[in-house]
Amino acid sequence: MEILYPMFGMIVLTGVIMLALFFSRLPTIIKNFGNLQAAKHSDELRPNLPDTKRYITDNHNHLFEQPTVFYAIVIYIYLVEHVDSLHIMLAWAYFLFRVIHSIVHVTINNVSIRASVFVFSLACLVIMIAREGLFFLTL
Repeated sequence: MEILYPMFGMIVLTGVIMLALFFSRLPTIIKNFGNLQAAKHSDELRPNLPDTKRYITDNHNHLFEQPTVFYAIVIYIYLVEHVDSLHIMLAWAYFLFRVIHSIVHVTINNVSIRASVFVFSLACLVIMIAREGLFFLTL
């Protein structure tokens, strides 16, 4: 079950960013309540947001992209009982890199740092997938 803990960490991270998104938008929602129709298309609204609020929105969206593959591979590894210390280490590393990515994204949003951290998280994910692919090929 130890492989599931970093996955739960990702779920908590996503929940934290969801709350940040909600609270960053709440003052605007309250201020414009009754006239929220202008926000019906987020791609039209987003360019009008201050950068700090856009960073939160963008990070929220990112957490529903690549991490969905992380969830899938972790569940797969758990179900086929291929959990080992390397998979656990890679899963924790993936989670930690995504935490760093989110912190950088919603604060200073330095793209060079963010991209570097993204590459490290991607490497963890690809190694997990490749290990399972190699095992599958040997069946």
